[in-house]
Amino acid sequence: MLGNDGEALPTAAKEIPPELQGLRMTKQRREVYSVLLHNRDHPTANEVFGRVQADMPSISLATVYNCLDALVDHGLINRVNFDREPSRFCVNLTPHVHFQDKKSGVIHDLSFKDGCQITDVLDLPNGTEVSELELTIRGFLPKGS
Repeated sequence: MLGNDGEALPTAAKEIPPELQGLRMTKQRREVYSVLLHNRDHPTANEVFGRVQADMPSISLATVYNCLDALVDHGLINRVNFDREPSRFCVNLTPHVHFQDKKSGVIHDLSFKDGCQITDVLDLPNGTEVSELELTIRGFLPKGS
């Protein structure tokens, strides 16, 4: 996985270096990032807080929010918003869209088919440069998926 500046990013907690994308990885940031890398289920800040507390009981919710903000600001994770729901956090930095199963509420990352670009399906004016993409699809997955 590559960051916004082309730097290789960790895919597992044990790979997290002392500094990443110019951000010093304090023990709190390391733990929050580790939780996100371990279970890529698009958790809310409160869910991250509950998971981090298991190994770091003294951490506060405010610290978790600050860690998440720093990770977003340095391009290590994405903040994902679904209407009026709490923000969720995603470590997948490759171009993708989110599919939310309306029955279970589970959010899935969907990749584009090989060779397909978002500009292939949108009628954008010539010369338009897409710098960010946030697309959410909602529906029902077939049984057994």
